[in-house]
Amino acid sequence: MTPRLDYFAVAPKLLQPMLALERAVASSGLEPGLIHLVKTRASQINGCAFCIEMHTREALKAGETAARLFLLDAWAEAPHYTPRERAALAWTEALTLIAATHAPDDVYAGLLPHFSEEEIVKLSLLIATINAWNRLAIGFRAVPGQAPATAAAA
Repeated sequence: MTPRLDYFAVAPKLLQPMLALERAVASSGLEPGLIHLVKTRASQINGCAFCIEMHTREALKAGETAARLFLLDAWAEAPHYTPRERAALAWTEALTLIAATHAPDDVYAGLLPHFSEEEIVKLSLLIATINAWNRLAIGFRAVPGQAPATAAAA
């Protein structure tokens, strides 16, 4: 794969609000493990090799198990996830595939026993943010394992 352009170098000021949103979501109070699972799952759905590599590497470093990462694509059939994680993963799929799913009522209702309203907003912003990053990385052909130098400094 050949990168198309370094979007951080081309539009650094425009990416600052995205980076600020990323930091805000990361420090929102959602569990770091849940954040890693959501980012990885959305990236799997979108086929973003750059983000899958980055988020699985970060998850492993943070203590996530390889088995849970290997099974994430089949989370609904694997007993490795908590009810809260399952609700978040279902919502991740619904919002990532929004054109096809239209965020079904039953998936939203599945969040209610596990997340407060504020947490649902935080989770939805997490999903929206990773989907935006996926679109940048895929669109500009970011190479897995090769973060733009300007991104590392941000």
